[in-house]
Amino acid sequence: MSHNSFGRLFRFTTWGESHGPSIGCVVDGTPPRIDLSEDDIQVWLNKRRPGQSKYTSPRQESDQVKILSGVIDDDGKQLTTGTPISLIIENQDQRSKDYSDIKDKFRPGHADFTYLSKYGIRDIRGGGRQSARETAMRVAAGAIARKIIPDIQIEGALVQLGEHKINKANWNSDYINQNPFWSPDPSTIDVWEEYIEKLIKDGDSCGAIIELRAKNVPIGLGAPIYGKLDADISNAIMSINAVKGVEIGNGFEAASITGSENSDEMFMENNNPSFKSNNSGGILGGISSGQDIIVRFAIKPTSSIRNLQKTVDKEGKDTDISTKGRHDPCVGIRAVPVGEAMIACVLADHFLRNRAQNG
Repeated sequence: MSHNSFGRLFRFTTWGESHGPSIGCVVDGTPPRIDLSEDDIQVWLNKRRPGQSKYTSPRQESDQVKILSGVIDDDGKQLTTGTPISLIIENQDQRSKDYSDIKDKFRPGHADFTYLSKYGIRDIRGGGRQSARETAMRVAAGAIARKIIPDIQIEGALVQLGEHKINKANWNSDYINQNPFWSPDPSTIDVWEEYIEKLIKDGDSCGAIIELRAKNVPIGLGAPIYGKLDADISNAIMSINAVKGVEIGNGFEAASITGSENSDEMFMENNNPSFKSNNSGGILGGISSGQDIIVRFAIKPTSSIRNLQKTVDKEGKDTDISTKGRHDPCVGIRAVPVGEAMIACVLADHFLRNRAQNG
């Protein structure tokens, strides 16, 4: 199985399976002499790990990261050496027996069928590499990426849970980290709690939409024609498990308005060009404009549900399936820190690429 690496100058490769002994990644391209400790990575992993609320998977994983290479002690400081940084997390709470009843069946909406069809073998223990467990190492890589671009602030939030949307007028960045949904709108919590508790009771799931905002992005990241920043961001986000759609700026809404409504008019402010709006999402011609980069992505409902569904088995026979085990009723909730991490990795990569070309 190939294609386990992401990025160009800043590049990471993940390895490991959901129910294997451990997962890990190797991060290459980090400049030397950057302060980096395990605590710098752990703070972001703690945002993603399961078992933090009744609205996510109850699987108990501490996701304690260890740095195995690429960092040395220099007069009391932990500094990167410029060599590959190897990271590992030990899996602690696997329950592979939960999947014994469905080992020969295909979960509808899941990658079971395509994996087996392509490779002739699949890991039934939580899905192996199909599992969102792999995203923990993306978050770890993203933590290192943030150290390369410390001036860029990246913020993610859940803006829609199922059919229930936030009120953008209520956006409160400080509130995002104060609730289990990563919602920026306090008025959504009661509605979302009632909605998702009913889904859990019914053995069902829902999708979500996440919005990412990157602030203080310098002008000039990205390159035409095949190195566009928005193309690489879209690729990064679409690589996350269960993502089915990505839009930048006003996205699909741009198709329903006029050019005069869509264009971001410019004016001079403090001797610098500025914009009256940000329909472009901070990217023009594949190059960052200096405005906030705005990205939204849609997550489909969790495929592993208790609800009885029709499917087929490996022998080509019609059958029923109900997935036991511990699964998120909405994978979109824990996708917020994953989306933030992938944006960080893309921006760090393009920052280094831009520096290499333009000094």
